Amino acid sequence: MHICRSKKELEGVLASIAPDSKLGFVPTMGALHEGHLRLVKEAQQRCDAVIASIFVNPTQFGEGEDLARYPRQEEADAALLEAEDVTVLYLPDAGDIYPDGVRADVTPHAMSKVMEGVFRPQFFAGVCTVVKRLFEHVKPDMAFFGEKDFQQLWIIKQMVEEFSLPIGIVAVPTQREVSGLALSSRNQYLTDAERKTARTLYAALKNVVEVVMAEESPPDACCKLAKARLLDVGFEVVDYIEYRREDTLELLDRFQPGGRLFAAAWLGGTRLIDNLAVR
Repeated sequence: MHICRSKKELEGVLASIAPDSKLGFVPTMGALHEGHLRLVKEAQQRCDAVIASIFVNPTQFGEGEDLARYPRQEEADAALLEAEDVTVLYLPDAGDIYPDGVRADVTPHAMSKVMEGVFRPQFFAGVCTVVKRLFEHVKPDMAFFGEKDFQQLWIIKQMVEEFSLPIGIVAVPTQREVSGLALSSRNQYLTDAERKTARTLYAALKNVVEVVMAEESPPDACCKLAKARLLDVGFEVVDYIEYRREDTLELLDRFQPGGRLFAAAWLGGTRLIDNLAVR
């Protein structure tokens, strides 16, 4: 596995790859887990060479968020990627990504203002900026993103379309623990007791999905009950539980195929997000 710590190094390695090779790209912020490795495995199946990146992107963190304490474990991450036969690991610094100063300069789709955008208004501009710049460096044919961050995935797809980027965006299903808890780098923040409580997020959403699909109650009422349940079991704050269309992210007031349930909630100092398809 080649390890490149600058754009110039990356360009040299990419030039050595056969020009007709299909390049797959897995952008990450590190602290890798099985969810990330599932993206890598999917890329291996579809592409001739796989490039993974690790860059903790400052422009997607707001004031008071966890930029400074975000888990960093470069050596362990590199070993995991090498074991998966990743072709290139790209480890740029801020100067490579933001040579003209650290700032977000891509305006995301209007649907960046709902759900995560309400509580993290800077987030999607930062994500779109860094992903676009990484795409420009790597020039992949395909890029792989997890459905756990479904709104992010959706907005990146819109960005690719807006800028007419010749990149296929591949969605990979959320990877979960046996308990149902969605895998996330931020799960490292949870204590053992908090992890037990965190499992109820998936259970609560699954219950809402079952009730909504049975059309026994309007989605809004189900979401309110789920929010109350999470607060009862120990979540401090529930930012949102919402039922929306997968293809447009518009709110739904009744069951219909192609819906998805979204949630974000705080447990201790950790913010957990999840989503489930309603089909």
